[in-house]
Amino acid sequence: MLSLKDINAWYGLSHVVQGISLDVRPGEVAAILGRNGAGKTTLLRTIMGLIDRRSGIVEFDGTDIMQMPIHERYHRGLAYVPEDRRIVPGLSVRENLRLGFVGLRAKAEEEAVIAEACETFPRLRQRLDQEGVTLSGGEQQMLAIARALVAKPRMILLDEPSEGIMPVLIDEMYELFKRWKQQGLSVILVEQDVERALEVADRAYIVDQGRIIFAGTAKMLLNDREMQERYCSV
Repeated sequence: MLSLKDINAWYGLSHVVQGISLDVRPGEVAAILGRNGAGKTTLLRTIMGLIDRRSGIVEFDGTDIMQMPIHERYHRGLAYVPEDRRIVPGLSVRENLRLGFVGLRAKAEEEAVIAEACETFPRLRQRLDQEGVTLSGGEQQMLAIARALVAKPRMILLDEPSEGIMPVLIDEMYELFKRWKQQGLSVILVEQDVERALEVADRAYIVDQGRIIFAGTAKMLLNDREMQERYCSV
């Protein structure tokens, strides 16, 4: 479904992502692991077209999308939930959700789509008219994920979804990720909680100083404590 070939990305003069190649199959969860500053977020942003200086090939369903604008990638079925969630100030939960299907769905479908989002995240149902930025950190993360899901993506990129969130809400999110696997949604998961990520993932990659230094099954890495401690511990 997604194939990256020799991806490079720069911030100014800093060569942050250096020659990364990887594949994510339909219905697969791929965990991207590594220490802070390793290049994981930059890799996700490159896949979505958010990095100006980049090179290589990003194939989605066999088509090179590297030069496509962000909205075209979104229309093709790629969704992105950034680490900072990007909840829009001044907009209610309902209005933030509507941003997820601008240009993708008929107006008549809006309420049905919002109701479906609330089925997935019941905590949002009673907060639809509340300003999104006033939610708790965990609820904002749910809103960010729900906003990505309303467009019915075929692949979702998640950047540190458990960061700064209460354990009970993390449990709820990871149960959702397991359901996604059963439904065939492909996921790229950047995560600091290595054990949780590997329990839900099919395959795992470790990024260190912009390069992939481990690629294998999640089970292989889950059993390799030395590799985890060397490259993933904070």
